[in-house]
Amino acid sequence: MAGQSYEQRKTGTESAPEASKELKRKKRMKLVVYAAAFAIFQTIVILVFSLTVMRIKNPKFWLTSVTVEDLTAAPTPVSFNMKLSAQVAVKNTNFGHFKFDNTTIWFDYGGVGVGEAFVARGRSKARSTKKMNVTVELNSNNIPNNSSLENDIKAGFVALTCHSKLSGKVQLMKLIKKKNLQK
Repeated sequence: MAGQSYEQRKTGTESAPEASKELKRKKRMKLVVYAAAFAIFQTIVILVFSLTVMRIKNPKFWLTSVTVEDLTAAPTPVSFNMKLSAQVAVKNTNFGHFKFDNTTIWFDYGGVGVGEAFVARGRSKARSTKKMNVTVELNSNNIPNNSSLENDIKAGFVALTCHSKLSGKVQLMKLIKKKNLQK
């Protein structure tokens, strides 16, 4: 009997260290699971952030308003001279600022150039619109005589089109830069 009680004590004392080892192993496993869950959560947050906030879009560039300051039209020979005051807007929808280069806006009548406006380089802040004023002088010297300009002047309606290219860089958090070209 004395031997049996010794065995019982021996197994009782051996099971305590094994239980302690088992408890430590469970704690380590729990720590590993928490670390893995945190890493997965961080990966999802970074992925969502990069797909929404860090997505770079082309800024929008357009004429917002045009005012005729001076207009001279001659019936013979058919011609016009015009001075326009125009407001140009650069809308930046990105979370970083947009630095754009000097650009030119060309004005056409029937596919023939009648004038151009110079837009100086500048910077549009993040998620805002930069507005600038430009002055343009247009004349019909390059338009051929056989065009419909005479009928348009008599009707009081001269349809002009404009086009330009705006190039620049979007900079996000002073780390990521991307060149953009807007037509």
